Amino acid sequence: MRIQIMTIALLAVSACTTVPEQIQGTYSNISPARVEPAAFGQSVRWGGSIIDARVEEDSTCFEVLSRGLDKYLRPELSDQTAGRFIACKAGFYDPEVFARGREVTLTGRIRNIEVRQIDDFSYRYPVIDVDQLVLWEVRQEVMVIDHPYDPFYYPYSWGGPYWGYPPHYYHAPMHGRSYARTRTLLPDPAEVTPPAAPPPSGAREANP
Repeated sequence: MRIQIMTIALLAVSACTTVPEQIQGTYSNISPARVEPAAFGQSVRWGGSIIDARVEEDSTCFEVLSRGLDKYLRPELSDQTAGRFIACKAGFYDPEVFARGREVTLTGRIRNIEVRQIDDFSYRYPVIDVDQLVLWEVRQEVMVIDHPYDPFYYPYSWGGPYWGYPPHYYHAPMHGRSYARTRTLLPDPAEVTPPAAPPPSGAREANP
């Protein structure tokens, strides 16, 4: 019974999902793999997993491996990708928090295309200026019990699962066995400390 209650509770928790308000809306359906100069300035909503995070003078830029988004706008668990892109947002976002493998969904405008080397290959990265950024919690795997089986359940008050007169016995149906499987819960948005704002240009220390 305890296993059954825990299973129902886990399924109920995983079903209580919503789309973060800050990334709702209508955006261009252009994918990172199909960005051309004519698309510069368009608003997009992309997501994926972080490959690298680099802190610059007054912003943080993320290299992201794109993924399709599910109905809750979370990156999907899939090997399919529309390529990589660079997403830059004003302020300091700690690379230890926005680490490699963490999932993000973001909105912003396409700025340009930047060419970077991946080994010996010159890769064309679309770059976007980020308006809204959602970092998702790390996905959790739980054990789910199908057809919970109570080993103490015994439905036969007369002493056994057989009836009839010898030699004709009839076997009553027994409870099926339970089956355990792992299930990945849908992650919620992570609670992230607001980034430190960049200092005003006049307040920056001059190089000696």
